[in-house]
Amino acid sequence: MSHQVLSGHRLAATALLLVLSAQCAEKEASEMTEPQVPARTIALPALEPFPDDLSRALLQGVRQQGPDYRPRTHHFAADGMPKFTNRLILESSPYLLQHAHNPVNWYPWGDEAFDRARAEGKPVLLSVGYATCHWCHVMEEESFEDEEIAALMNEHYIAIKVDREQRPDVDAVYMAAVNRLTGRGGWPMTVWLTADRKPFYGGTYFPPRDGVRGARVGFDRILVTLAERFHEQPDVIGDAADDLTGRIQVGLSPEPANGPVSPEALQTAFTALDSSFDELHGGFGGAPKFPRTVTLEFLMRYFRRTGNARARDMAIQTLERMARGGIYDHVGGGFHRYATDRAWLVPHFEKMLYDNALLTVAYLEAYQVTGRDDFAEVARDILRYVRREMTAPEGGFYSATDADSEGEEGLFFVWTPAELAAALGPDRARAVGAYYGVTDAGNFEGKNILHVPRGLEETAKKLGMSPADLRAHVEGARETLYESRARREPPLTDRKILVSWNGLMISAFARAATVLRSPDYARTGARAADFILSTMREGTRLHRSAFRGEVSGGGFLDDYAFLIAGLLDLYEATGTRIWLEEAIGLQRVLEQHFADAGNGGYFMTPDDGEALLAREKPDYDGAEPSGNSVAILNLLRLHELTTDDRYRQQAAAGLRGLGRRLSQSPVAAPKLLSALDFHLDRAKAIVVVGPADDAGMEGLLSTLGRTFVPNHVLAVVSTGDDQRRLSALIPLVKDKVPQQGRATAYVCENRVCALPTSDPEIFARQLTAPSPLPAS
Repeated sequence: MSHQVLSGHRLAATALLLVLSAQCAEKEASEMTEPQVPARTIALPALEPFPDDLSRALLQGVRQQGPDYRPRTHHFAADGMPKFTNRLILESSPYLLQHAHNPVNWYPWGDEAFDRARAEGKPVLLSVGYATCHWCHVMEEESFEDEEIAALMNEHYIAIKVDREQRPDVDAVYMAAVNRLTGRGGWPMTVWLTADRKPFYGGTYFPPRDGVRGARVGFDRILVTLAERFHEQPDVIGDAADDLTGRIQVGLSPEPANGPVSPEALQTAFTALDSSFDELHGGFGGAPKFPRTVTLEFLMRYFRRTGNARARDMAIQTLERMARGGIYDHVGGGFHRYATDRAWLVPHFEKMLYDNALLTVAYLEAYQVTGRDDFAEVARDILRYVRREMTAPEGGFYSATDADSEGEEGLFFVWTPAELAAALGPDRARAVGAYYGVTDAGNFEGKNILHVPRGLEETAKKLGMSPADLRAHVEGARETLYESRARREPPLTDRKILVSWNGLMISAFARAATVLRSPDYARTGARAADFILSTMREGTRLHRSAFRGEVSGGGFLDDYAFLIAGLLDLYEATGTRIWLEEAIGLQRVLEQHFADAGNGGYFMTPDDGEALLAREKPDYDGAEPSGNSVAILNLLRLHELTTDDRYRQQAAAGLRGLGRRLSQSPVAAPKLLSALDFHLDRAKAIVVVGPADDAGMEGLLSTLGRTFVPNHVLAVVSTGDDQRRLSALIPLVKDKVPQQGRATAYVCENRVCALPTSDPEIFARQLTAPSPLPAS
């Protein structure tokens, strides 16, 4: 749905609130013995008007949205109120609220909708998306805001809306169905179900009518045809639904491997990535291209263990090209979700918190591998963007920003030469425009996505400038352009706070603090962690999300796994014991409620969660790593820190439980390969001990920060009481003492430590000696 619709109805929203306020006052003044009649009865196309109590509740739901609420719809009544309102107005999801004024009789996911489908003998139409999804907006505007199509949906179906970010479990089950049916997936996801929740047909985006966007059959005709078949051929539909459900259940619950996972999986994955690498632009395969950072992390680890420079070069070239491309926001920082072309030029303009968290870590690791400051600067730039645009006042991180503004995709981010000149002046605009590839013709619908088509030296030579002068022009222009761009209507920010994505960003800030030696980054991460643990946890259990101060939903596997990883990273960055204690406590909850005790690994949902068609055990690392991959890495780290062998045994069981994925298609699980690499390595347990005010401490930690040693754990301890208390959690720190009163590093493998040293050069040599991969 275009945001122009929202802007065009500020006065209508104001009138709406005045009407509702007046109605509320009238209600309070009336006699309580009088029959309670709503001030307005709500009716949707092809349906009888809602009962009075439901109409009243929906109107109250509109009023509770607050004074700044702007109904997201084309349809308004003469009094300024939205013509239609449905049950989604009572939900807390930003995505569901976007659809609250569609003429569709939407239900949220739950028993009420399926009971209604069963009672009325209707199929269910399930629509899944998220708040910043561009094609979700397109389908909303074309179909769900269309009264004729809404009438078909209301007449023939019970329609359900799901926010995939709040209910990843529901999304996973029905995405598996769509992948089985069509060979691909994506959002919006549209699935037809029986009343017992079994899918029988599905897809992603559907054009509204025959011929639109080249479609042979439009959504309206599909609605009618499938409704007819549901009633005329119930046995055929039932058999198809049963068969598809069975295949989903098998696919989402992988069988364990017969024995230990072979190191050969690492070589197999590298070979597959090598064969699909784009030699010209970096990345893998053709368009569209996603910044699948877990692949790049695996390649850098493979280089470290094997010395194969090809693995390193594929990762580094991809990161270089992405940072030069239009997928990177050269003005505001941060990366867009993916590129629609091979060259990383034209992005899909939404920005996701998880992408930027994972990319921060990838660029930090590339900095460690290469020593190149430009990679470190990209990481700093991402975190600068997150701090000023994606951080809630309370400390948590928002989920995403939209691709659209003023009704157009990408409009907020693109430039014309005239706009550059108005912001910078003609001389600076000429230099900056040349560096960012700005032309009169443009590269995106007549305007320009800023990118870096050639190196600084080459552009400076063409302009007759020194590289230093051009660099100064470009760096000086960025804040000016940011301030100029800020005066445009911005894309929507999804201010929902998700525990899992916050866990990833906490890791990013903590890792940046360790690598770049900036304690302020750790403070930002700690503030977010404190917010989650203090407001998004009930007893020992995590909630999934928070929005407008309201928490909702139970936590899933990735909420626990990603937050535990973030807390471990915070502990290593700060040495503050509470973060390690909290990580251990959350791991106990994960083990109690999510573990597959018989086969190893973890389910997506807890043992006391809603029973869906299948209980997924995720093993695919996509744009986000799977919860299992991160959980197994957490176990390996906890084992090295605490020496509790149960963690090692659980990690080994998890690798076996997901071993068929690693043996059959390891390239699909690169984060799990990184866990396998850790498992096969002699991980380094590092203790740095000394007086808190010893300058030598920073010298040792700076050396560690510059060194790529991914399979390690770190304990930084001050001598005295802190060390005695910490040894109860981390036995390895016991009896570690500063040599000659100076900060001292101990590098240990399998509980055997190298000679302690206060010399950063010796420390660096101890860190950089990897163990070879074991034979297959």
